[in-house]
Amino acid sequence: MIVRIMGEGQVEISTDDIAVLNELDSELESAIDSDDEAAFRVKLHALLDKVRQVGKALPDDSLEPSELILPPADASIEEVREMLGDQGLIPG
Repeated sequence: MIVRIMGEGQVEISTDDIAVLNELDSELESAIDSDDEAAFRVKLHALLDKVRQVGKALPDDSLEPSELILPPADASIEEVREMLGDQGLIPG
């Protein structure tokens, strides 16, 4: 799965890593639902850090279509709320 982190580039994620990313995504959604800015910031950074950790960076000149687009680390709670779909940022 090809994932783009806005402002950072693309990484390739193994399907084996989707379950742990879905857990982090659910925690992020909970923080957004409760309007908990502090928890939101922690959970967003945890999700992005995990994507960076498990993902294999693609070259900057790669033209692969992104299957998922994640917000940048400095995104506001409102910006991320607008990006959420029915299944969160990372569909399972």
